[in-house]
Amino acid sequence: MFNTFTFSLYFLLSLLLTTTTFSLPTIGVTYSTTTTTTQSPTPPPQPPQDRITTAMQNLKLTSLRLEEPNPTIIRSLLYTNISLFLTIPNYMVTPIANNRSIARAWIYTHVLPFYPRAKITTISVGNAFLDVYPESINNLLPAITNVHVSLRDLGIRKISVSTSFSFVTTVSSPFPPSSATFQEPPGVNLIGPLLQFLSDTNSSFMINLYPYNLYRLRPEIPLGIALFQEHPFNFRDDFTTGVRYRNLFDIMVDSVVSAMAFAGYETIPVIVTETGWPSAGNELDANSGYAEIYLRGLVKHLKSGAGTPLLKDGVKAVYVYELFDKDGSGRNWGVLYPNGSTKYRIDFSEASRSCLMNWNNVALILALIVVEVCCMVIVH
Repeated sequence: MFNTFTFSLYFLLSLLLTTTTFSLPTIGVTYSTTTTTTQSPTPPPQPPQDRITTAMQNLKLTSLRLEEPNPTIIRSLLYTNISLFLTIPNYMVTPIANNRSIARAWIYTHVLPFYPRAKITTISVGNAFLDVYPESINNLLPAITNVHVSLRDLGIRKISVSTSFSFVTTVSSPFPPSSATFQEPPGVNLIGPLLQFLSDTNSSFMINLYPYNLYRLRPEIPLGIALFQEHPFNFRDDFTTGVRYRNLFDIMVDSVVSAMAFAGYETIPVIVTETGWPSAGNELDANSGYAEIYLRGLVKHLKSGAGTPLLKDGVKAVYVYELFDKDGSGRNWGVLYPNGSTKYRIDFSEASRSCLMNWNNVALILALIVVEVCCMVIVH
């Protein structure tokens, strides 16, 4: 009997150990040298690439989004554990849509010399392209398709291709989230075909999601709910779904999820390509105190594994905007100062995220162990 009990106990403890970890969103950061709305084809100046590697190591981050991919920077990240998300500049979208050879040329310069020694996982064709070139909206999907086909023609099948949108210009009626839909200019049909493409190619819907911007646009939104503050009165109820929301980030993510579901695509993964809070600017709420509170709350929320009310597994990845402050910019979004020195004390590391437990499974297995012990005592 002892041997039977020992075996049962060993089995249950083994089951406990194998069921206490689960997937969490990737937390990354964006490296940018210009504003997201740049229309200039002139390459921006780049800092020494070793500064970027050192910053990533100091922050314990392993995922980097390059808004203006530079081959020198990509080369510096060969054989590292840093995954790369590359963005094709907005000014190249229309040429790529009209000529697939331009897509192939870009891939020959930015991908082929480095992949797979550099862990390139994702390419975004443009960033908030519709905000910059609304007159060229019909060129976006053909450009995405040309990049995807060019990669496949070269035998590269593990790099996903998509594009990113701005939340405030793409999603209508963010509250309640259940009423959200995608908004497009009259006579334009982009989102539906794009979602079909993403579904067919196992790619993600990408969204630039700033609670700060929505908070500034909607005076009725309390500051606390935008900053992940856990106060009893910090909530908003969606009476359609019966869901209570306690932070603006979840409200915005679930608005995207609802909009996709309304369009008939509710299983496409979501990547938050940009989020953050300015530590300086002309607005009173743009300050380093609020910025640190937001980032600390965001990281804590993502590490909790709670997901969102409508997306239990959570978003696939979140990229904080951005790595460094820019000298002379109106707002500062950086996690680090321009010289690379630390601004905030926030633990982004993967190690602190890997030890989370599914406590429902823990409780169940411990209960089974108690029952096993009781049965042994009764029989004895």
